[in-house]
Amino acid sequence: MVATAVNEPIQTLCIEKDIFIAAPLDLAYESLLEELGPASQNSSGQPMPMVLEPRPGGRWFRDLGNDSGHFWGHVQVIKPPTLIEICGPFFMSFACMNHVQYRLTAEGTGTRLKLIHRAIGDITPDLIQGMNGGWSYKINRVREIAEARQK
Repeated sequence: MVATAVNEPIQTLCIEKDIFIAAPLDLAYESLLEELGPASQNSSGQPMPMVLEPRPGGRWFRDLGNDSGHFWGHVQVIKPPTLIEICGPFFMSFACMNHVQYRLTAEGTGTRLKLIHRAIGDITPDLIQGMNGGWSYKINRVREIAEARQK
């Protein structure tokens, strides 16, 4: 068996998002869990069946039924209703490691949601651009879910 070395650059990324949600902290947190799980959609608005087991070591995966799907990560830290951190390959089927942190803070009668996604690996520039837009879509979905429930 022959081993080969490929000299490809290792990329890093850091995406930060910040959004105000006009809903109380507990409702925003429950909406985040909903968006990470059964209410998840892709950026085209199509349902994307996800499962989040909200406990330390819990899995986060895309469930395609019949024991098929895609493992995205494990819950690294969870402190309801203020913090969820997930680490794993996410949607990337190549050499890459990701960490995302969702931090929620009460702000007046609403909630501030801050997201930080860091990754290292074989990440292409077009993928980085797509992820930036994808995270904007995802946190806006959390806001939409929470604010619709608030009414």
